[in-house]
Amino acid sequence: QVQLVESGGGLVQAGGSLRLSCAASGSIFRLNTMAWYRQAPGKQRELVAAITRGGSTNYADSVKGRFTISRDNAKNTVFLQMNSLKPEDTAVYYCTANLRTNPTMASVDYWGQGTQVTVSS
Repeated sequence: QVQLVESGGGLVQAGGSLRLSCAASGSIFRLNTMAWYRQAPGKQRELVAAITRGGSTNYADSVKGRFTISRDNAKNTVFLQMNSLKPEDTAVYYCTANLRTNPTMASVDYWGQGTQVTVSS
């Protein structure tokens, strides 16, 4: 059993900052890429940022220069530092992790329950 638990969402004014955290726990043999997605009302879920086990990152164009993804491999945790927030960043943010639960199993994507981020103008 694997769980991803997100925290750090909330309400913030435009221009403000929030830091999201996501901790993976349970039967984890190897944790690969971790990422943040978001879904705004009436829109499709989109990739915000991803980070490999080795630390390589990629970002959606809309957040480059404002958001920073990082991870702590020792704690199976990924972070998303969000600065200069805009009303259009309002969405439910989901953490995802690609991982193996044992060496004989293929890697599988797991998802967190989501955390609401609301940016007021």
